Amino acid sequence: MWRISSHCNNGSCVAVAKLPSGRIAIRDTKVAEGDILQFSPEEWASFIGSIKG
Repeated sequence: MWRISSHCNNGSCVAVAKLPSGRIAIRDTKVAEGDILQFSPEEWASFIGSIKG
């Protein structure tokens, strides 16, 4: 299930999903059939930590 931030109101957003494998996937909401980037849980935690820091 893809999740989109509640702060997204102009359609230019990123959707995030947790895959059955445990990996994290992100995609551009404007191009739903486009490329999907995948990250390990550790990579995702590092990315989120960097943003919040």
